[in-house]
Amino acid sequence: MDQPQAVRFADGRLHLHHGPIDLIIEAFGAGKDDGYDRATARFQTILEELVTDLPALRTDINIGPHIQSKVGKAMALACRPFTPLFVTPMAAVAGAVADEILRALITAVGINKAYVNNGGDIALHLTEGEVFQAAIASEQPGAFQITHAAPIRGIATSGWRGRSHSLGIADAVTILAPSAAMADVAATLIANAVNLPDHPAVKREPADDLYPDSDLGERLVTVSVGPLTETEIETALTAGQSLAEKTRQRGLITAAALSLNGAVKIIGDAALLTETPR
Repeated sequence: MDQPQAVRFADGRLHLHHGPIDLIIEAFGAGKDDGYDRATARFQTILEELVTDLPALRTDINIGPHIQSKVGKAMALACRPFTPLFVTPMAAVAGAVADEILRALITAVGINKAYVNNGGDIALHLTEGEVFQAAIASEQPGAFQITHAAPIRGIATSGWRGRSHSLGIADAVTILAPSAAMADVAATLIANAVNLPDHPAVKREPADDLYPDSDLGERLVTVSVGPLTETEIETALTAGQSLAEKTRQRGLITAAALSLNGAVKIIGDAALLTETPR
């Protein structure tokens, strides 16, 4: 295993990299340098801790895997509200890592605003008066802004075109939630729900054929999506919308944007997911 790397960019951001973990961090305020030191120190062992727990983290949460690491437990905690759906703690790994590094970062005094971006899964820190703005991962241009008062400290996006395998056909599902770990697992499962089972235009392959150590095992994941009719697109998005709305009503997420072939559905506070000044 390679060694953790830490680099300060000229624009003031911090880059932390170790194996599959690649973080871009930015903090604002007098405590920035101290915060970066604390984040870097915490980062040194985080991958090793997860590797120790890997067999359990790749196990269906419904089986109740025994997990020892702090981040692994946070991953499992984020997944448990979604039982009995099939999900392993790995569905929350990127978000949980972002949350953990952010916690270390903001133990420094004097940080007004910060984010930890783990490949698009983002953990946020906002003090009163601060606002975070970002673009929606969708073919339809748009953006959202998050204020200190909003119950949102995590953003995540999932879909079959992303870096992780998906059981569904969503191009992208972006979730705003109380934590990055919760946003991560919700994005994964809602993207899975945007689906047209057994549709001939959707090509699927066993996950473990593509990646032998996949936590999805022999489950079929989407590798390509052919032409779909407007009715089929609506059917697939409605299936995902249903799960997203149920998830929102339970307080697990605040808002969601689901996209497929240029069509988009918004769930939750639409004001958070509309074009905003940059």
